[in-house]
Amino acid sequence: MKKDYFEQIRNGSEIPFKEQLRIIVMLSIPAIFSQITTVIMEYVDQSMVGRLGPDPSAAIGLVSSTTWLVGGICRAVSTGFNVQVAHSIGAKNDAKARAIVKHGLVSVLAFSITIAILCVSISAYLPYWLGGGESIASQAATYFRIFAFALPLMHISMTSSGMLQCSGNIRTPSILSIIGCFLNVILNFILIFPTRSIIFFGTPIVVYGAGLGVAGAALGTALSEGSIGLSMLYFLLVRSPLLHLRKEKSLPFTLDELGTAVKIAVPVGIEQGIMGCGYVMATRIVSPLGNISLAANSFSITAEGLCYMPGYGIASAATALIGQSLGAGRKKLANRLGWLATALGMLVMTGTGILMYIFAPQLLALLTPDPEIQALGAMVLRIEAFAEPMFAASIVGTGVFRGAGDTLGPSVINFISMWAVRITLASFLAPRIGLRGVWLAMCIDICVRGALFLLRLYRKPVGSATIVKA
Repeated sequence: MKKDYFEQIRNGSEIPFKEQLRIIVMLSIPAIFSQITTVIMEYVDQSMVGRLGPDPSAAIGLVSSTTWLVGGICRAVSTGFNVQVAHSIGAKNDAKARAIVKHGLVSVLAFSITIAILCVSISAYLPYWLGGGESIASQAATYFRIFAFALPLMHISMTSSGMLQCSGNIRTPSILSIIGCFLNVILNFILIFPTRSIIFFGTPIVVYGAGLGVAGAALGTALSEGSIGLSMLYFLLVRSPLLHLRKEKSLPFTLDELGTAVKIAVPVGIEQGIMGCGYVMATRIVSPLGNISLAANSFSITAEGLCYMPGYGIASAATALIGQSLGAGRKKLANRLGWLATALGMLVMTGTGILMYIFAPQLLALLTPDPEIQALGAMVLRIEAFAEPMFAASIVGTGVFRGAGDTLGPSVINFISMWAVRITLASFLAPRIGLRGVWLAMCIDICVRGALFLLRLYRKPVGSATIVKA
């Protein structure tokens, strides 16, 4: 019979150090594989667009920072409810957890529809606000508009995934995410390119395609995200042993529940807004450097994802573990798990950073055939490789503090590092040394941010956090 690690936490069982480490590793592995697969599929996605030339790649790269901003704000709203689910399950108040699921899903759907309408209304103007030229503005606007139409289902997907993870089910969201990535690649293969003939084992085969270019890339992502969003919702509301819908006394949406959601979500929303606006500003800084630099910047960000996605996998496991530990009143265990998860993330990302430094040229060659973009992208990737251990500290540290419902401190840290360090330095260095200066500023920013997260973890243990009353 498979061991339920979260049941050990909820029941107050004694968990030795080696078992604690094993719990983190075993829960992180599915999420890590999911994150890595996501990046690999993004590689294939970007590689397909890269075959169309620098302008389509630059068009997607131009609005990608804004899609991160919008996605981050939506993720903040989800976090306000997901953390409450973890705390309620940890306290063995499953009925309240199920009520929070229902209230949370309705809230995030209403929020994302509102944001989607706003995004559609600004889509035609956004590329120009970001400094894009006429050659890429139309394609960038189309990509962003399709993203906006898909946003409600994408938001439901990320919320359902987070709730499943906080209930202790890390595997199902990870598997669905992997399926979604493969579906995205298949749809992009059909939608991006026109009908063409390929040689398969010496035999010419006609492959039918829509030839939609950048619009096809956006549509493929939208369709795959929508499909996985509905699947994620099914596993949450029908198949989840703890959270599925059932006949029981309905609990009302209380002011305390809303207040807690707001208390958790607002700092995360501010943080995501700060970081997202920082990414948008960074795009503004890169745009005057030309389409080659803009494309190299976009491809390098995708390439780096393979390095830092394991950190996000460990952070997902940490959020669930810390949330349920504190919900069960096990503060010392929460502290130990928080430090162990952070140390594991730093160790893993040190290894991936070394690999990224060594294989930077090969990673860029997979994404684009343009030798100028490859050379520039490989150069900036090698700068960023030195920051990966501290990047892990900030990524996993954020997951640890979110599990505790402590979102204000990380928001302040991210604000300081992004605007006082990265944007200030990038603005100064970009006109002087080009894209290399932007990524050098990013490297310094991440090192400062990671150090601040480690200091906060030491000065304010997660066990001191005030949790949701179950």
